[in-house]
Amino acid sequence: MTAPVLRWGVMGPGWIAQRFVEALIENTTQQVVAVGSRSAQRADDFARRMGVEAAHGSYESLLADPLVEIVYVSTPHPQHHRCALDAIAAGKHVLIEKPLGINASQAREVFTAAQNAGVFAGEAMWTRFLPKFDALGQILADGLLGEIRTVAADHGEFFTTDHRIYDTALAGGPMLDLGTYPIAFAYWTLGHVATVSAIGQPANDELNGQVSATLGHVGGSQSLVHTTILSNTPTTAFVAGEDAYLELPGPFYQPGPFRLVPRTGDVLVHDEEPGTHTDGLHFSAVDAARRIAAGAADSGVHPAADVIETLDVMDRIRAQVGIVFPGE
Repeated sequence: MTAPVLRWGVMGPGWIAQRFVEALIENTTQQVVAVGSRSAQRADDFARRMGVEAAHGSYESLLADPLVEIVYVSTPHPQHHRCALDAIAAGKHVLIEKPLGINASQAREVFTAAQNAGVFAGEAMWTRFLPKFDALGQILADGLLGEIRTVAADHGEFFTTDHRIYDTALAGGPMLDLGTYPIAFAYWTLGHVATVSAIGQPANDELNGQVSATLGHVGGSQSLVHTTILSNTPTTAFVAGEDAYLELPGPFYQPGPFRLVPRTGDVLVHDEEPGTHTDGLHFSAVDAARRIAAGAADSGVHPAADVIETLDVMDRIRAQVGIVFPGE
């Protein structure tokens, strides 16, 4: 509520955009002043439903709106890169829904363009901005686990074949929608990845359905990551050190509790009510607002280097499994 107020324009009025705007309305003083879509009807419907004043029937019209200071890009995954570059070229700050691009090369291009233009660019990886993960970060920074040896994280959901996640033209499959969470978590906890060993299972003749990978991190620690669209999984995670381990019940990437289990002594519990997107999507937005007010080019919580390196790990996994996205 105390963050500097920005005037937001939403590019792509889909499911996640609605949750994002709901989160801003319920939890912040940020102003959503415009929405843009390739369909004027969709823009009008979204504006009416969400109480947004201006509805634009094209992305170009949204970017030309002088009231819009920052654009939230929530178009389909393969469009994130182009939409972000167009917004930057129009002089707008950008917060791009994860993944910022479909590969590390696209992310580098977006951050370079933003830096050259003197505007902010960030990825709305909402997990990283949650208070829960601030608490986890303090525990890790204080060394309460001892030397960390192992991290494991999983995210699986069953989808029927009529869902957009089965659309190869939209870079479907589990990697970008689901896999980004466990892979980003492993990188966040253990740092740079030296080696990757991955296997996959197809969902059909055109689409990957499941990926498992072992990551060897610089220094010798290991992480195990898994994602699938073929079945529901517990979506749990743990971080294990010499002195204690952290246990994150599912869904580990959303607001909720976790436990610190020491090798000796009492179990410590972080007691937090489970939450959903509307309870957490706003934190990346207010981080952007504060960083922009400070003249920063990217986030201090989820900086450009972390976005790029996470996508680089995903690129290396995809290369081993044989996953290629449109336009690559």
